[in-house]
Amino acid sequence: MSSSEPLNTLITTGQQAVAVDTVMLAKLTQIAGDFAVNLSVALVILVATVFAARWAASATRKALSRVRGFRHDPTVLSFAVQVVRVIVFLIGFIAVLQRLGVQTTSIIAVLGAASLAVGLALQGTLSNVAAGVMLLILRPYRVGDLVNIGGNVGKVQRLDLFFTQLSDANNVKIMAPNGKVFGDIILNLSGQKNRRMELKIGVGYGDNLNTAKEALVGAATGVEHVLPDPAPWAGVTNLLDSSVEMTLTAWTKSEDYWQAKADVFQAAKDALDAAGIEIPFPHQVAVPYGDEDAPMPKAAEGLHGLRSRTNPRSAGFDTHADEDQNEA
Repeated sequence: MSSSEPLNTLITTGQQAVAVDTVMLAKLTQIAGDFAVNLSVALVILVATVFAARWAASATRKALSRVRGFRHDPTVLSFAVQVVRVIVFLIGFIAVLQRLGVQTTSIIAVLGAASLAVGLALQGTLSNVAAGVMLLILRPYRVGDLVNIGGNVGKVQRLDLFFTQLSDANNVKIMAPNGKVFGDIILNLSGQKNRRMELKIGVGYGDNLNTAKEALVGAATGVEHVLPDPAPWAGVTNLLDSSVEMTLTAWTKSEDYWQAKADVFQAAKDALDAAGIEIPFPHQVAVPYGDEDAPMPKAAEGLHGLRSRTNPRSAGFDTHADEDQNEA
């Protein structure tokens, strides 16, 4: 073996290593180029998905607006538009994963195997979706209706896949999960064209009840938003400890209910005052015990002096008791 053979072997090995590095570099360059192309295409697909979702939502809204049954129903329109938007985004997301080389079939298989766990973990969310679909089908309320859900009174702003959005009288946004809404009692306060108000008003036992009835009915009849048919009605509904309870009923349109109720209350108070009928209020009565001829204790003397110097009603004493004692 000559002295040049190790050198030749070393050179050959170096050339082979350089050739391998060149091939690896070319391979990595090709992989990086393919990934850059796929990433660019994926970004284009993602942007196209966003625009496609907007276009599909707009087209769905326009198409449903031409249908007579859905034309004036924003509840169905908003719900259907949201469903279409979610479906388009899912399709675009799957296309992006496929372009990036992710095997979507394997992902679907994994999701299928984990469907039970996902279903248990998201059972509340899925129940809200199912409840939203049932609310859309049964239609216990529509967007714009005034409802009472779980003690929360507000106007329906929107119904989506998961929540029903309300806005109360103070313009506070209330988000009610569809599952809870569907499982609770729903009071649609504007579901009917007309509503009846029922006012409880107490009058004194010594007042003329017929005069009180006429005053209440006349007061309700004179209010602008009260409907003439059915006509307002008033009558005695209970005998309480210190007053006679009278009930005044009147009908009004649902959208005028609160203002009409306030106006009827004020008109009833003014009518009773004009008729000289007292609306009783809680007051205390001093009742003597024991021998009336016995000397009055100092505390009672002070109380008697207070009664004589002040207004009997404002001090909380019964004037009839004094008159009876004076006559005796």
